[in-house]
Amino acid sequence: MAEGAVLLHGFFRDIETELIADLRAIVKAAPFRHMVTPGGHMMSVAMTNCGSKGWVTDQGGYRYDAIDPDSGRPWPAMPASFRDLAARAAEQSGFHHFAPQACLINRYRPRAKMSLHQDRDELDLGAPIVSVSLGLPATFLFGGLARNDKTQKFRLEHGDIAVWGGPARLAYHGIAPLADGEHPVMGPQRINLTFRKVQ
Repeated sequence: MAEGAVLLHGFFRDIETELIADLRAIVKAAPFRHMVTPGGHMMSVAMTNCGSKGWVTDQGGYRYDAIDPDSGRPWPAMPASFRDLAARAAEQSGFHHFAPQACLINRYRPRAKMSLHQDRDELDLGAPIVSVSLGLPATFLFGGLARNDKTQKFRLEHGDIAVWGGPARLAYHGIAPLADGEHPVMGPQRINLTFRKVQ
Protein backbone atom coordinates (compact mmCIF):
# COMPACT_ATOMS: atom_id res chain seq x y z
CA MET A 1 0.00 0.00 0.00
CA ALA A 2 2.89 2.33 0.87
CA GLU A 3 6.31 2.16 2.51
CA GLY A 4 5.66 0.40 5.81
CA ALA A 5 2.11 -0.64 4.87
CA VAL A 6 1.12 -4.11 3.63
CA LEU A 7 -2.17 -5.76 2.63
CA LEU A 8 -2.37 -9.52 3.21
CA HIS A 9 -5.21 -11.18 1.29
CA GLY A 10 -7.14 -14.08 2.86
CA PHE A 11 -4.63 -14.35 5.69
CA PHE A 12 -6.82 -15.78 8.47
CA ARG A 13 -8.76 -18.38 6.48
CA ASP A 14 -6.92 -21.25 8.22
CA ILE A 15 -8.29 -20.26 11.66
CA GLU A 16 -11.59 -18.69 10.60
CA THR A 17 -13.87 -20.96 12.66
CA GLU A 18 -11.91 -20.47 15.89
CA LEU A 19 -11.54 -16.72 15.31
CA ILE A 20 -15.28 -16.17 14.80
CA ALA A 21 -16.21 -18.33 17.81
CA ASP A 22 -13.85 -16.30 20.00
CA LEU A 23 -15.23 -13.06 18.58
CA ARG A 24 -18.80 -14.04 19.46
CA ALA A 25 -17.77 -14.92 23.02
CA ILE A 26 -16.17 -11.48 23.44
CA VAL A 27 -19.25 -9.68 22.13
CA LYS A 28 -21.48 -11.68 24.47
CA ALA A 29 -19.34 -10.57 27.44
CA ALA A 30 -18.91 -6.95 26.28
CA PRO A 31 -21.69 -6.06 23.80
CA PHE A 32 -21.27 -3.57 20.99
CA ARG A 33 -22.16 0.05 21.78
CA HIS A 34 -22.14 3.37 19.90
CA MET A 35 -19.62 5.58 21.64
CA VAL A 36 -19.75 9.38 21.69
CA THR A 37 -16.86 11.57 20.55
CA PRO A 38 -15.55 14.46 22.69
CA GLY A 39 -17.54 16.79 20.43
CA GLY A 40 -20.79 15.00 21.30
CA HIS A 41 -21.16 13.09 18.01
CA MET A 42 -22.42 9.50 18.22
CA MET A 43 -20.24 7.24 16.06
CA SER A 44 -21.99 5.34 13.25
CA VAL A 45 -19.68 2.39 13.97
CA ALA A 46 -20.50 0.28 17.03
CA MET A 47 -17.51 -0.76 19.14
CA THR A 48 -16.22 -3.04 21.87
CA ASN A 49 -12.78 -4.22 22.97
CA CYS A 50 -10.76 -7.10 24.33
CA GLY A 51 -7.33 -7.22 25.93
CA SER A 52 -5.71 -5.62 28.96
CA LYS A 53 -6.76 -2.20 27.67
CA GLY A 54 -9.73 -0.97 25.67
CA TRP A 55 -10.06 2.19 23.57
CA VAL A 56 -12.92 4.44 24.66
CA THR A 57 -14.24 7.83 23.68
CA ASP A 58 -16.66 10.12 25.47
CA GLN A 59 -17.02 13.80 26.20
CA GLY A 60 -13.89 13.54 28.36
CA GLY A 61 -11.73 12.59 25.37
CA TYR A 62 -10.07 9.60 23.68
CA ARG A 63 -8.12 7.17 25.87
CA TYR A 64 -7.30 3.59 26.76
CA ASP A 65 -8.85 2.12 29.90
CA ALA A 66 -8.62 -1.28 31.55
CA ILE A 67 -12.30 -1.08 32.57
CA ASP A 68 -15.36 -1.33 30.32
CA PRO A 69 -17.34 1.80 31.23
CA ASP A 70 -20.66 0.05 30.48
CA SER A 71 -20.12 -2.89 32.84
CA GLY A 72 -17.56 -1.55 35.31
CA ARG A 73 -15.56 -4.76 34.78
CA PRO A 74 -12.28 -5.42 32.95
CA TRP A 75 -12.56 -5.96 29.20
CA PRO A 76 -12.61 -9.63 28.11
CA ALA A 77 -9.16 -11.18 27.81
CA MET A 78 -7.65 -11.33 24.34
CA PRO A 79 -8.00 -14.91 23.02
CA ALA A 80 -4.91 -16.78 21.84
CA SER A 81 -6.40 -16.97 18.33
CA PHE A 82 -6.50 -13.16 18.16
CA ARG A 83 -3.06 -12.62 19.66
CA ASP A 84 -1.35 -15.24 17.50
CA LEU A 85 -3.00 -14.02 14.28
CA ALA A 86 -1.91 -10.43 14.93
CA ALA A 87 1.66 -11.52 15.66
CA ARG A 88 1.81 -13.69 12.50
CA ALA A 89 0.44 -10.90 10.30
CA ALA A 90 2.90 -8.39 11.74
CA GLU A 91 5.80 -10.82 11.26
CA GLN A 92 4.75 -11.45 7.65
CA SER A 93 4.78 -7.67 7.09
CA GLY A 94 8.26 -7.16 8.53
CA PHE A 95 7.34 -6.16 12.11
CA HIS A 96 8.82 -8.66 14.53
CA HIS A 97 7.76 -9.57 18.08
CA PHE A 98 4.44 -7.69 17.93
CA ALA A 99 2.56 -8.21 21.22
CA PRO A 100 -0.77 -6.33 21.16
CA GLN A 101 -2.37 -5.21 24.41
CA ALA A 102 -5.65 -3.96 22.93
CA CYS A 103 -8.00 -5.16 20.22
CA LEU A 104 -10.64 -2.65 19.14
CA ILE A 105 -13.63 -4.43 17.58
CA ASN A 106 -15.69 -2.27 15.23
CA ARG A 107 -19.04 -3.27 13.72
CA TYR A 108 -20.10 -1.59 10.49
CA ARG A 109 -23.68 -1.85 9.29
CA PRO A 110 -24.55 -0.61 5.78
CA ARG A 111 -23.86 3.14 5.42
CA ALA A 112 -21.63 3.23 8.52
CA LYS A 113 -18.21 4.76 7.89
CA MET A 114 -15.01 5.83 9.62
CA SER A 115 -13.71 9.30 8.80
CA LEU A 116 -10.04 9.86 8.03
CA HIS A 117 -8.01 9.78 11.24
CA GLN A 118 -4.63 8.87 12.69
CA ASP A 119 -4.10 6.21 15.37
CA ARG A 120 -2.05 8.31 17.78
CA ASP A 121 -3.42 7.59 21.27
CA GLU A 122 -0.75 4.92 21.85
CA LEU A 123 2.46 5.65 23.76
CA ASP A 124 4.44 3.16 21.64
CA LEU A 125 4.36 4.39 18.05
CA GLY A 126 7.16 1.98 17.13
CA ALA A 127 4.70 -0.93 17.00
CA PRO A 128 2.46 -1.38 13.94
CA ILE A 129 -1.31 -1.38 13.62
CA VAL A 130 -2.80 -4.73 12.54
CA SER A 131 -6.33 -4.50 11.10
CA VAL A 132 -8.37 -7.65 10.35
CA SER A 133 -11.50 -7.64 8.15
CA LEU A 134 -14.47 -10.01 8.53
CA GLY A 135 -17.81 -9.97 6.75
CA LEU A 136 -18.90 -7.56 4.03
CA PRO A 137 -16.27 -5.98 1.77
CA ALA A 138 -15.24 -2.41 2.46
CA THR A 139 -13.30 0.37 0.77
CA PHE A 140 -10.24 1.24 2.83
CA LEU A 141 -8.96 4.80 2.40
CA PHE A 142 -5.23 5.11 3.05
CA GLY A 143 -3.51 8.48 2.87
CA GLY A 144 -0.36 10.22 4.04
CA LEU A 145 0.83 11.99 7.15
CA ALA A 146 -1.33 15.08 6.52
CA ARG A 147 -5.13 14.99 6.45
CA ASN A 148 -5.29 16.59 3.00
CA ASP A 149 -2.79 14.18 1.40
CA LYS A 150 -4.20 12.15 -1.48
CA THR A 151 -5.78 8.86 -0.41
CA GLN A 152 -5.56 5.49 -2.12
CA LYS A 153 -8.52 3.12 -2.17
CA PHE A 154 -8.17 -0.59 -1.35
CA ARG A 155 -10.93 -3.20 -1.33
CA LEU A 156 -10.92 -5.24 1.89
CA GLU A 157 -12.53 -8.67 1.77
CA HIS A 158 -13.35 -11.20 4.48
CA GLY A 159 -10.00 -12.66 5.54
CA ASP A 160 -7.83 -9.68 4.56
CA ILE A 161 -5.42 -8.02 7.00
CA ALA A 162 -3.86 -4.57 6.63
CA VAL A 163 -0.66 -3.83 8.56
CA TRP A 164 1.00 -0.44 8.78
CA GLY A 165 3.89 0.91 10.82
CA GLY A 166 7.30 2.52 10.52
CA PRO A 167 7.07 5.49 8.12
CA ALA A 168 3.33 4.78 7.62
CA ARG A 169 2.46 4.44 11.32
CA LEU A 170 0.69 7.82 11.51
CA ALA A 171 -0.89 7.69 8.05
CA TYR A 172 -4.45 8.99 7.85
CA HIS A 173 -6.93 6.23 7.05
CA GLY A 174 -10.64 5.51 7.11
CA ILE A 175 -13.51 3.42 5.72
CA ALA A 176 -15.94 4.65 3.05
CA PRO A 177 -19.67 4.16 3.77
CA LEU A 178 -20.38 0.43 3.77
CA ALA A 179 -22.54 -0.85 0.91
CA ASP A 180 -25.60 -3.04 1.48
CA GLY A 181 -25.00 -6.76 1.34
CA GLU A 182 -25.22 -10.12 3.11
CA HIS A 183 -22.07 -12.06 3.95
CA PRO A 184 -22.64 -15.85 4.08
CA VAL A 185 -20.93 -16.19 7.48
CA MET A 186 -21.17 -12.76 9.14
CA GLY A 187 -24.51 -11.54 7.78
CA PRO A 188 -25.27 -7.88 6.84
CA GLN A 189 -22.22 -6.37 8.54
CA ARG A 190 -18.48 -5.89 8.53
CA ILE A 191 -16.40 -6.55 11.65
CA ASN A 192 -12.95 -5.03 11.99
CA LEU A 193 -10.40 -6.18 14.59
CA THR A 194 -7.70 -3.56 15.17
CA PHE A 195 -4.72 -4.69 17.23
CA ARG A 196 -2.51 -2.15 18.97
CA LYS A 197 0.41 -2.06 21.38
CA VAL A 198 -0.63 0.68 23.76
CA GLN A 199 2.46 1.24 25.93
